[in-house]
Amino acid sequence: MSLTFHWFLPTYGDSRHVVGGGHGLPAGAAGGQRPASLGYLTQIGRAAEQLGFVGALTPTGAWCEDAWLTTAMLARETERLKFLVAFRPGFVAPTLAAQMAATFQRHAPGRLLLNVVTGGESHEQRAYGDFLDKEGRYARTGEFLAIVRALWRGESVTLDGEHLRVENAKLARVPDPVPPVYFGGSSPAAGEVAARHSDVYLTWGEPPAQVAEKIAWIRTLAEKAGRTVRFGIRLHVIARDTSDQAWAEARRLLEGFSEDAIRDVQAGLARSESEGQRRMLALHGGSSDGLEVSPNLWAGIGLVRGGAGTALVGSHAEVAERIAEYAELGIEEFIMSGHPHVEEAYWFGEGVLPLLARQGLWTHPAASTEPAASVPFAAEVRR
Repeated sequence: MSLTFHWFLPTYGDSRHVVGGGHGLPAGAAGGQRPASLGYLTQIGRAAEQLGFVGALTPTGAWCEDAWLTTAMLARETERLKFLVAFRPGFVAPTLAAQMAATFQRHAPGRLLLNVVTGGESHEQRAYGDFLDKEGRYARTGEFLAIVRALWRGESVTLDGEHLRVENAKLARVPDPVPPVYFGGSSPAAGEVAARHSDVYLTWGEPPAQVAEKIAWIRTLAEKAGRTVRFGIRLHVIARDTSDQAWAEARRLLEGFSEDAIRDVQAGLARSESEGQRRMLALHGGSSDGLEVSPNLWAGIGLVRGGAGTALVGSHAEVAERIAEYAELGIEEFIMSGHPHVEEAYWFGEGVLPLLARQGLWTHPAASTEPAASVPFAAEVRR
């Protein structure tokens, strides 16, 4: 088995410090000196492609650029990289979304992956004209995905649902291949939708024991629905030659968080309706003390950023060990990121991925054309 690694496109800007954003927070909540220009995002995309990342996650929300438009332009600037496009079902009609996916797959063959985001916070959803509550949004997502998948199978669809209605919907061209659907969520409603409709269930970077519980939960629900689901995890990463160097970088980032910024961000996130966000907050409790919540798992990012709030921190060998532990639980796909995203892609791609390749856990997706990976940081295991 070869694990799959994806990188991240910071379409809200980048920095040598943590840039805030997610779950209704303004991106300027922390950091941000590198604008999210097409040129800069192309740099990140090309680096990820060369290093062996399969795809790149592009976020959605009022705090970042539109994911569909941005990735469509970046597809022309890269050759192989796939794009994990985050989008919200409440903002796009299901027939149009199915058609958009088919168009993307036609012009960038096989390079679209879809990350379905049921919704941000209610106040942000209302700004886009969506006034459903959280439970209603999940029910609508289930109807949405049922319509989209039927259209992708080439069926004619008529549905008069609780939230969505289509009549004689059909695509002139189905996507080839059909893009896999990635879906995350920690609430009971999210689990039901994930089990019935997702190809890959995503969790944020919780400690291994909590991740194991989530995997067992979704597997059970999927089995009841007669389906199987793959699993992925979303993590930041700080990998260096030695453990001391990695933790020094984590401390540098932490020193860039002002007490005012932490207080303001935590106050906003405490009002979040997201169960996943609540679980992220519980890892650190708003305190900058005791942030290593599991070996090499640091919760510091979540002090000033919504959404994914943990990072793997350590030597290249330690980070590889933690990845192998998650893989033993059943995690097959890893969506990684780091600040800044160009430099951290190289630290991880040149330091960690070759170690995983040596263990038989990873193969470069272009192995037949790429030179054999060297291990410049791993000739000697240093902790």
